[in-house]
Amino acid sequence: MNSEALVIIPTYNERENIRPLVERLLALPVAVNVLIVDDNSPDGTGRIADELTGRYPAVFALHRKEKEGLGRAYCAGFQWALDRDYEFILQMDGDFSHDPKDVPRFLGAAQEADLVLGSRYANGIRVINWPLKRLMLSLTAARYVRLITGMPFTDPTGGFKCFRREALEQIDLEDIRSNGYCFQIETTHRLWRMGMRIVEIPIIFTDRFQGSSKLSGSIVGEGMWMVWRLLIQNRLKRRARSRPLCSTEQQAISAGPPAES
Repeated sequence: MNSEALVIIPTYNERENIRPLVERLLALPVAVNVLIVDDNSPDGTGRIADELTGRYPAVFALHRKEKEGLGRAYCAGFQWALDRDYEFILQMDGDFSHDPKDVPRFLGAAQEADLVLGSRYANGIRVINWPLKRLMLSLTAARYVRLITGMPFTDPTGGFKCFRREALEQIDLEDIRSNGYCFQIETTHRLWRMGMRIVEIPIIFTDRFQGSSKLSGSIVGEGMWMVWRLLIQNRLKRRARSRPLCSTEQQAISAGPPAES
């Protein structure tokens, strides 16, 4: 199946989720291809990925020798996409915390933007199945990132995103330093400080029901110092080089409400 949109899903021990997630993506009213980037999952996720590639022409698998982190997995997937003719490159988690039904909204918003961010906090909090401590950590991290870097986005750590090809080509993937969830902050900051058009759309985030969270103290620590490095890279400026298109209530509404699960 030919499509100008690719959804990249990094996986590590996601055997319960990957098959139904891929099938829901392929059932969308818009045509997408799917790339599963598996870090040699010991639970057999990679084998299931190969089964899906054999069954569905729109599904591809990229196998990595070992677990090297979220950032390295995404960079490998991004390079795979850029080596082909995809115009829109989406990234999403492999545990159903991101709703596949939102993909058409991302693609719609990307018609007028270089990067679309799915926000859990645009026009209210939309998080399901999180303990209060985890929610407060996420909200505090978002405010910390905005304070240090100057980026105006409500959810800079979110992992549901859509890049236009031209924007992703501007990122030197070999130069990406972060490898945990702050990888999301770094890629967004690189495009924001270039003055790229970035919009946020509201999403509903549902924490995983199958498997276990991969958030760790080292990932949190990485994010604490990494934003200062980004500020230095931007010459201690908390603004983009030219005024980017950023999230507003009107833009969020125009992108449509989150999909009903």
